[in-house]
Amino acid sequence: MEIKKVMVIGAGQMGSGIAQVCAQAGFEVILNDMKQAFYERGIGVITKNLTRDVEKGRKTAEQKEAILGRITMSVDLNDAKDVDIIIEAAVENMEIKQTIFKQLDEIAPSHAILATNTSSLPITEIAAVTKRPAQVIGMHYMNPVPVMKLVEIIRGLATSDEVYQAVENMTYQLDKTPVEVNDFPGFISNRILMPMINEAVYALYEGVASKEAIDDVMKMGMNHPMGPLTLADFIGLDTCLYIMEVLHDGLGDSKYRPCPLLRKYVAAGWLGKKSGRGFYEYE
Repeated sequence: MEIKKVMVIGAGQMGSGIAQVCAQAGFEVILNDMKQAFYERGIGVITKNLTRDVEKGRKTAEQKEAILGRITMSVDLNDAKDVDIIIEAAVENMEIKQTIFKQLDEIAPSHAILATNTSSLPITEIAAVTKRPAQVIGMHYMNPVPVMKLVEIIRGLATSDEVYQAVENMTYQLDKTPVEVNDFPGFISNRILMPMINEAVYALYEGVASKEAIDDVMKMGMNHPMGPLTLADFIGLDTCLYIMEVLHDGLGDSKYRPCPLLRKYVAAGWLGKKSGRGFYEYE
């Protein structure tokens, strides 16, 4: 199964990053979003990233233009009719993802692989709404996509070996490192990361230490590049809460119960860096 043409659904932070690395690897890429303005914002981020690479001598101006030339705009899911793989990077919501996959199943050619960049939702449940569950797979990239090497590849219950192999081969072509993971809530990355962040929030909630102290202990004591509360702000506290709820609901263990302080901040609209305030304040 050879992959040549890729469609990425969602031109946000993750989708634009995925489109960039696919185009850099020589794939023809269709970048889809609901509105042209969303696409333009995404292609603007890609252009900025590539311009920085040129300025730092990592790419030539010609390479930058060639990469951008391999990306085309789409605001219509019907553009999926002649692609080999579709990588969905829409909002982390099961109902929305299932709606997209139902539509793609009707539009995409019979050989096409339907991949999702979900960070926590069950692949098997997404695949169940299609008539091709053997061709549905998780392809969870890390943020920022152009920089981070890891891709978690998650098999659904029905994912075929052929589809897994094709996606693994593509990941190597993207100069990424694939890691095979089975279909459990949160996979590996978020099953370990999010409870750590949640426990840091509990430590703050219970008055064990200040937010700065908690972050300093993990940075200087555990050699983490960023403290867990700062990291939560960068991820988005709403996203952290959502993934903790997926873990709690999916695994049924009280150790995944989201901290009440995390719920309070999200209810207040303190979502982290993107809203200007989370555990810290941002301009």
